[in-house]
Amino acid sequence: MTASPPPVDNLILSVSGLNRLVRECLEANFPLTWVGGEISNLTYAASGHVYFSLKDAGAQVRCVMWRSRAQLLGWRLENGHKIEARALVSFYEPRGEFQLNIEAIRRAGQGDLYERFLRLKAQLEDEGLFAAAGKRPLPAFPRRIAIVTSLQAAALRDVLSTLRRRAAHIAISLFPTAVQGEGAGQRIADALAAAGNSDCDLILLCRGGGSIEDLWSFNEECVARAIRATAIPVIAGIGHETDFTIADFAADLRAPTPTAAAEMAAPERATLLQSLDALHRQLQRRLERALGERQQRVDWLAGRLLHPAERLAQRRDMLHGQGRRLAQALRRLGETSRLKLSAVALRLNATRPRATQRSEGIEHLRQRLSRQMRWQLAQQQMKLNTLGNGLKQLDPHAVLARGYALATGADGRTVRNAAELKPGTILKLDFARGSALATVDQVVGAAEAD
Repeated sequence: MTASPPPVDNLILSVSGLNRLVRECLEANFPLTWVGGEISNLTYAASGHVYFSLKDAGAQVRCVMWRSRAQLLGWRLENGHKIEARALVSFYEPRGEFQLNIEAIRRAGQGDLYERFLRLKAQLEDEGLFAAAGKRPLPAFPRRIAIVTSLQAAALRDVLSTLRRRAAHIAISLFPTAVQGEGAGQRIADALAAAGNSDCDLILLCRGGGSIEDLWSFNEECVARAIRATAIPVIAGIGHETDFTIADFAADLRAPTPTAAAEMAAPERATLLQSLDALHRQLQRRLERALGERQQRVDWLAGRLLHPAERLAQRRDMLHGQGRRLAQALRRLGETSRLKLSAVALRLNATRPRATQRSEGIEHLRQRLSRQMRWQLAQQQMKLNTLGNGLKQLDPHAVLARGYALATGADGRTVRNAAELKPGTILKLDFARGSALATVDQVVGAAEAD
């Protein structure tokens, strides 16, 4: 008989197997979860991994954030920071320790703020406040730049030093405002409105880096609308390169840092001078080339320029030559004309008619024409007499003269058939001399013709 398997109660697990089962059970039953607490025991390992504990008033848990995730954080963790971590509940088998594998970290309270940020961004984007078509072009060479920031901000010193280094000739107008705290958003909007009504060509909206709470004033709706309401373009240089605010989307141009905003606003003086020198050299070369071409033109024209006396002598010689050629042409023309005239005279004499012969011929033709005309007249007179006799025979009046009458109805048509008449019909009777009206008393039908 085969031995039956040992009962479960007698199953012996190794430590590794037990820890593996615990890890699999934890990871299978706990999805990714947001956990809030305070950082302690923070360690940045040489490998790039980050180890710390997340604690509150009653407990703590070990946490690890692998290097691939830590590189995407964008800010440095410190002991005592209040955070919210998106973590996978796990179990570190070699040490048998319960821990959290951290996927992402945000500062405590950022969840609600971030949701508000996304809702406002979507609302203003739907209104077209961020549309590229509404962005205003930056002036290529601003004369005066307005800076809207706090007088105590470190970003102000960076912006001023950058502008002084790159373009000391540009005038600066400061519009100080609070950039953090309660009511800061409206103060920033008021400062933007004041800068927009000034004689400046460009506005720099600046602030150094910070948490989302520190930068929240630039996420307020009034600031975004104030940016779009200004009459001059706005460059936003707020926080670090990874920080994005509503003001960045509303501005005509976003800079990753305040210093970069100053560099975008002011073209470097040295570069402008180099470009100016290059344009000056190019203009000088073009002027020299144009002057050289004009000088060549002048030299060519000078070579064609003659003294008036010499020009008159040339004209005189030309006129003498043309006079000689004209005289020769006239002589040749006269000789040719005389030859043609002689030939015409010869042909004329050869074709001149003789008067006696022409007279006899004309008389003969006249007699033939006279005889032909008399014969034609006789023939036409005979035809005319024949046609006249025929017309006389067909003349209805000649028939009436023999005692007949022509009967016509009221419509003027000639009556040819008595069957067409009715008693009482009025007829007009035309005689050879005169006419009369008659009324039909009786109609006698005629026999039908075969």
